[in-house]
Amino acid sequence: MTTIRAKLMLAAALPLALGLAACGKKDASGDAPATSSTPIAKIAPPAGKQWSDVVSKTAEGGYRMGNPDAPIKLIEYGALSCSHCAEFAKEGAAKIRDDYVASGRVSYEFRPFMLNIFDITATLLATCGSDEAVIPLADQFWAWQPNLFDHLDGNKDKVQAAGNLPPEKRFIELAKLGGMTDFFASRGIGKAKAEACLADTDKATALAKETQGYSEKYNITGTPTFYLNGKDIGSLTWGGLEPMLQDAGAR
Repeated sequence: MTTIRAKLMLAAALPLALGLAACGKKDASGDAPATSSTPIAKIAPPAGKQWSDVVSKTAEGGYRMGNPDAPIKLIEYGALSCSHCAEFAKEGAAKIRDDYVASGRVSYEFRPFMLNIFDITATLLATCGSDEAVIPLADQFWAWQPNLFDHLDGNKDKVQAAGNLPPEKRFIELAKLGGMTDFFASRGIGKAKAEACLADTDKATALAKETQGYSEKYNITGTPTFYLNGKDIGSLTWGGLEPMLQDAGAR
């Protein structure tokens, strides 16, 4: 992240209790996930569906795609403003969906993590529609992410001023300045609906509290952080994570 972008993050600081996590490397903690000496057989999806169509919101505040009873469970704590998350999505999102989730052996759960006010703004919009849309919108947002910072870099003074607006107006203005309103409008979240979601200060506070809970309960200090079958495997590239899925039996 450039110095200008870092300053923009600080200039629009939100007075909510966020964790001290950052976009970047987080070492694994604890024991490595168990490995499987033999491949796990593929599991057929419900009639007329693909496993990638099976999406539900979890009790932990995440969005799980795939077989809810999959023997291999992958969880990502990711921030929409995080460049490392964007790099991972570029390399691995389609493969996770089409090769691993599609087999029925792996479920993928995305748990949105708030590093800054822009994550809250983007997450309010990404979760403004159906649960099924959240993961695809996150992947598309990560691909578009450089445009967010280009917009913010060009509106530095306005961004700083927006950070001082009342909460019910703050996210609406930041979404406009960052180009997020137009991005999500082109993907089915119209202006009126977007503004209603962005004005939901209770949900914004809930997102911040979920992040705080993730930090305290799961020791999330960097994004992306992955958990595989309940084990913290740290912050990995797709090249580092895929062999772990295969070792767990998805091969």
